Parts: sequence; structure tokens; C-alpha cells
Amino acid sequence: MSTGHIDYVIEAQSREDAGKGASRRLRRAGQIPGVVYGAGKPAKSILLDHNKVLHHSEHESFYSSVLKLKIDGKDDGEVLLKGLQRHPFKPKLVHIDLHRIRSDVAIRVHVPLHFTGEDVAPGVKLAGGMVNHMMSDIHVSCLPRFLPESLTVDLSALGMGDSIYLSQIKLPEGVEIVALMGEEPNDLPVAAIHALKATKEDDTSAPVIASAVPASKVKENKDDGKDGSTKDNKGGNKDGKDKKDKKDKK
Repeated sequence: MSTGHIDYVIEAQSREDAGKGASRRLRRAGQIPGVVYGAGKPAKSILLDHNKVLHHSEHESFYSSVLKLKIDGKDDGEVLLKGLQRHPFKPKLVHIDLHRIRSDVAIRVHVPLHFTGEDVAPGVKLAGGMVNHMMSDIHVSCLPRFLPESLTVDLSALGMGDSIYLSQIKLPEGVEIVALMGEEPNDLPVAAIHALKATKEDDTSAPVIASAVPASKVKENKDDGKDGSTKDNKGGNKDGKDKKDKKDKK
């Protein structure tokens, strides 16, 4: 669990031109268009170095950290990443949204969960159970200086059938879980240990041997006459036909 110290500096430039055509030209030049807004200030169009932002985006903490923004070389305060649009099939970024924040106003951010102790949990180690993660991140509220990059969930004490809930997560100073705030807290399960799905036991009874007689033959046998006569391919009764021929000859 780490607290909200600033690890990232976002360097941007002011952007005057707008429109899809201008954005395409910027992307071809290795830049990414974006916008910064919030904290009572007017929205501002910016452009950033594509590869630098792409490198930042490969780190989990980039999405849950307070970022320091510089525009045209000057400090422009702290921001949060609010949106990062990606190309549908190329490893490229298309647009970025940054939200200005104030140091004295609480923010709400989705923070990733890191699970530990799964391998030593009694429900896994002794009972052979399996851990089921119901959440991968949670929504927290805090002042910017208290924002954690991630939260640790310790599963080492869970037995078979046990669950750990939001209210059991250890939080750093000044951090609250949004779902537990208000008059009606929603204390949801975060992870649980369940028994492995039972496998079917091998059938010990004698195996059923499939008939070697073709299905068409089986059907024909069902259509046989009671007297043991058989039908010919045209659906007639061979024995019945022979008896009729003999009678005609007489």
C-alpha cells in the first residue's frame, strides 16, 4: 500500500488549432491531443508527447496517482487522469483528458487492489480451495495528499467458505471507501475461498457396448412381420408376394 506522493510529471504544450484534421496532423507528428479542465478554471486544449504518455500508461499507478502538470514549461497544478482514448487496434493513444484538483477538496478515484496471502490461506493450503476475486479495484474518497496508488487485501487468514468484505480492508489515513459512506453502506464481498468444482467419479458399472448393427438395419428389423417375413426394398412383403404367385399358378 503506497500513499499519494507525486510520481509523474506531465509536460504539455498549449494547443491553438482544433478540429479532426489538426488532430490527425498532431498524431502523425508523434503528439497526442488532450484537454485539461476543472478546479474552477476554464478548459484548455493541450498536446503531449505520445510516446511519453504511452510509457506512463503502461504502469498501473498512473491511473490512480496525483499527476503534476506543466504547460509550456510552467507549473499548472495537480491533475488526475480522467480519460485515455486508445486506437481500436493499433498500440497508439488518441486523446487524453486531465482533471484539475485542489489540495483542500476531496477526490474520488478507483484504486487497484493487490491480494496477498492466497497460497498460505488455510482454505487453499489445507482444504484445497480456490480463491475467487469479486473486485479488482475499489472507489475511494480522500484529499489528494492521502490518495493511495493501491490497496492491499490480506487473504492469509481465510478458511474454506470464508469471505473478506470492503469493511475489512485496512485503509491508510484519511481514506474512505465510497460504498461504505452515507446512511446505507453497501459492504460488498471482495474475495472468497470456495471448494473446487467436484469432478464426476468414474462409472464403475459395466460399460454399455454400442450395437454393431447399423441404424437402418435396426429400423428394418422393427418393421418385420410377426410371422418372421421381411419387407423388400420397395416396401412389399417378399413372403406374401410368393404366396400370391403360387395361388395364381394354381
